Amino acid sequence: MSVQTKIAELVKAYNLLLSGIEQNAINNEDRAYGGSVRSEKGTIVENFAKHIINLAWEQLGMDEKRISLAPKKKSLDLPLNPTYLKNILIPQEVRDYIHNNITNYIFRVKSDVHVLIDDKLVMAVECKAYAENAMIKRILTDFTLFKHLEPNIDCVLFQLESQLGGDYSDISKSITYGSNSTHTLMSYFDVNLQIITLLQGERKVDAPIHKKEFNKKLSKSHLTKVVDFLLICYKSINKKSPHSLTCEGFFVSKIYFKKQSNHQSQNPTAIF
Repeated sequence: MSVQTKIAELVKAYNLLLSGIEQNAINNEDRAYGGSVRSEKGTIVENFAKHIINLAWEQLGMDEKRISLAPKKKSLDLPLNPTYLKNILIPQEVRDYIHNNITNYIFRVKSDVHVLIDDKLVMAVECKAYAENAMIKRILTDFTLFKHLEPNIDCVLFQLESQLGGDYSDISKSITYGSNSTHTLMSYFDVNLQIITLLQGERKVDAPIHKKEFNKKLSKSHLTKVVDFLLICYKSINKKSPHSLTCEGFFVSKIYFKKQSNHQSQNPTAIF
């Protein structure tokens, strides 16, 4: 099955799943309507992210046994930062107690999708029905903790819609400049966050896309661009050192690549 055929299948699946969100939320007696809707949309994004990640790896012709997506509930143990015990504002008795029980002091970090190549964590992915800057702040914090464990990890946000302001929601543009507030937030974190928006147009609270009159179409051409982006990331893998998979140079507001074809262009083309 070709890449374009698989992308077409993803679009069909999106249309089918989107049409069922409303009724599923109404029938869900265990959760409030709004929470059920957000959960269902989040599940759609997560499943799409997994399919696209695997599709790009397959497109590269790599052995499918080398890549794995860790279960969502799997977490990593972040140990206590030893410099914390040098804080003189913490009572000596407390510092001594922590020191004597240091192995018990961990914080578990996880994201929606962990991408492992040759059993090495190389990418952490967050999946959201939509993101606004309060969410971005939490995501950046989580990824900062991840980077203490894996400094070269790629950090990616898949969002169905954007509520970040700026032009993150204009997926038709060749270059995305982002928003003032989001870039300001990111400037305080050492995280090169890649933001991938799947649907065109800023999220509107009073126009939920799971209602038929506000449905948004998922673009096959844009999904192809997303696959191309991940393909370029994968191509940066050093086969002798698979741990080096990074998207260096693909800054969130200007992501460039030279698309390989029979008529290779000399100019980079922005994909998001």
